[in-house]
Amino acid sequence: MQPLTGIRVLDFGRYIAGPYCAALLGDFGAEVIRIERVGGNEDRFTVPVAEDGSGAAFLQLNRNKKSLALSLGSPEGREIVRRLVATADIVIANMPADALMAAHLDLASLAAIKPDIILVTASAFGDAGPMARNVGFDAIGQAMSGAVALTGTADQPYRAQVNYVDFGTALHCAFGAMMALRERDRTGRGQQVSGSLLGTATAMTNGLSIDHALNGIERKPLGNRSHGSGPTDIFRTSDGWIVTQIVSNAIFARWAHLVGAPELIDDPRYADDRARGDNGAALSERMAAWCATRTTQEAIDLLGAARIPAGPVLAPSEVMAHPQMQASGLVEHVRYPGTASAAPIVGPPISLSDTPREAMNRPPQVGEHSAAILTDLGFAPDAISAMVQRGAVGLCQAT
Repeated sequence: MQPLTGIRVLDFGRYIAGPYCAALLGDFGAEVIRIERVGGNEDRFTVPVAEDGSGAAFLQLNRNKKSLALSLGSPEGREIVRRLVATADIVIANMPADALMAAHLDLASLAAIKPDIILVTASAFGDAGPMARNVGFDAIGQAMSGAVALTGTADQPYRAQVNYVDFGTALHCAFGAMMALRERDRTGRGQQVSGSLLGTATAMTNGLSIDHALNGIERKPLGNRSHGSGPTDIFRTSDGWIVTQIVSNAIFARWAHLVGAPELIDDPRYADDRARGDNGAALSERMAAWCATRTTQEAIDLLGAARIPAGPVLAPSEVMAHPQMQASGLVEHVRYPGTASAAPIVGPPISLSDTPREAMNRPPQVGEHSAAILTDLGFAPDAISAMVQRGAVGLCQAT
């Protein structure tokens, strides 16, 4: 039995923050019902990889879920949601407060049906302030947190291509859901868990703001170098690239001996991490020369043996083939209908020593579980057929 066996989650999430939060709960045994429009939500079809148009991110974010396709605005759709809420423990909906109200997914509406319900929400900017009603995606959080201003060069800031703010918000929301479940066990009361992209992004960059507030320094982008350590940078090898992150005097001393420059250990320009960050250009130049005469594997082997943090810069096509990933146990190869091959899906990057994770279930097709879910809610077969005919419910036969 998994830790969340017996917990039912209704996933009204969109794109990443809500769906990944729900996926994490499903990874550990919760029954997760993804509720989407008849025909599928738009986030299902981003970067298509399957014959039905389902996308790469969808396959990752909707593992271990069932799909119920509904017209939420129809009378039948509202009744189905009402019956579902009465059976649920957690409702996840990453949408603005006014959209929650319009869909009757606000806490007051849900608690009127089931008083101990837990509502997990994620918005772009939180519930208060001049931008509270605005919508946003991951890059907005990156930009407003200070991260983008310090990434790239002085002439051109860069955002990260990966949606780390969305994923971080999902993690915070899953953590909040666990706390709310624990509190419900203690008090019998449900509540709302609220997360935001801006909150996640600024939590991740808070050290930068503290640095400015207390030191008064307006940091500028340094390319791939670091303000607070060195040589922390990306270096070209004879056949690729590696990254190093040299933090602490002990690691710096090991690095200096490795590259044949022990005299740098007592050089006052490199007395501590901050000094090494301030004077990192010369350190990076020295490391670049060392890397240029070695292959990536040679450099990683030598750095690893010296206990210096380093790793290869891998293309997406190389990640899953890397021996460390293959040995990690993180990846399951899951076949979704209409894909050319099995998709390598990374499961939760945590494990429990006494509770092994169960095998992953593939993501659902649109409406794949509609009939079974509605039957479980007490709808007769002819009633389900009538709702399908009226477009209130979507069905799909699994392939």
